[in-house]
Amino acid sequence: MIGTYIIIFIAVVLLVSGLFTVKQQTIAIIERFGKFQSTRNSGLQLKIPLVDKVSGRVSLRVQQLDVIVETKTKDDVFVHLKISVQFLIRPDHVYDAFYKLQNPHEQITAFIFDVVRAEVPKMILDDVFEKKEEIALAIQRDLKQAMLDYGYDIIKALVTDIDPDEKVKIAMNRINAADREKIAAQHEGDAQRILIVERAKAEAESKRLQGKGIADQRREIARGLEESVVVLNRAGINSQEASALIIITQHYDTLQSIGADTKSNLILLPNNPNAASTMLNDMVTSLVAANKINESSHEEVTKKSKK
Repeated sequence: MIGTYIIIFIAVVLLVSGLFTVKQQTIAIIERFGKFQSTRNSGLQLKIPLVDKVSGRVSLRVQQLDVIVETKTKDDVFVHLKISVQFLIRPDHVYDAFYKLQNPHEQITAFIFDVVRAEVPKMILDDVFEKKEEIALAIQRDLKQAMLDYGYDIIKALVTDIDPDEKVKIAMNRINAADREKIAAQHEGDAQRILIVERAKAEAESKRLQGKGIADQRREIARGLEESVVVLNRAGINSQEASALIIITQHYDTLQSIGADTKSNLILLPNNPNAASTMLNDMVTSLVAANKINESSHEEVTKKSKK
C-alpha cells in the first residue's frame, strides 16, 4: 500500500514538473538531451519530465537599444551621436535568433558604429544636423539587411541627439548671435531711413502749407487794404493820404500789440511821440514825389507818340 502511494506521489511530481507556462509575446525553446526539440507559444505547456528542458525564452516584443557613437566630421569636429534602434525577433525565425547570436546587442552596436563612422565623416557639422534623417535611414537600411540572417527585424533607427564639443557649441552660438545682431542692425537702419524720409516729407508738406497760408494771408491783407483805400476815397481822401493813414494805423496797432505782451523784448526805434508825425510826413512826401514822377513820364510818352 505504501509502495502505491509512493508511485502515485512520484507520478504527480513528474507530471507537475512537466507543466510550465509561457508569457504572452514570449516563445519558449525546448531542448531534449541538449538538442533543439521545439518552440512553445504562450499559455500552459507540457514537456517530458527529465527529458525535455526549457533552454530559454525569447521575447517577441519590440526592444530598443541606445548607442552613443563618437566620430569626426568632414571639417574635423568631434561629435557624439546618440542612436536609438528599435528591433524585434521575427516569430518564424526564433531558432536563428536564439542559436546564431551569442549577444545580439553587441552585434547591433557594432553595425551602428560601422555605419555612422562611414556616413558622418563625409559631412560638415552643419550637414550632420540637417541630414540626421539620412544618417538614420542609412543605419536602418544596412542594419536591417545584416540582421535578417539572424532572425531580427529592424523597425526604426533614430538619431536622437547630436552633441559636439563644448567649445564648438559656444562658437556656433556666437556665430548665430552675430548673425541675428547683423539682421537686427539692418532692420533698425531701414526703420531709421524710413523715419527720416517720412519726416522730410512731413516737413516739406508743412512748409508748403505754411507758404500757402502766408500767401493767402498777404492776399487777404492786400484785399483789405484795397477796400480801405476805396472807402477813404469815397470820404474825399486821395490815394496817397489814404495809404499813409493806413500805414500809420497799422503802426499804432503794432505798438498796441507789443504793449499787450508784458514779456516782449521788442524795441521800435525811433519811438518818440513825434515819430508817427514824421513818418506820416515822410510817406506823404514820398508818395507825392512818386506821383509827380509818374505824371512826368506819362506826359513824355504822350508827346513822343504825337510826334
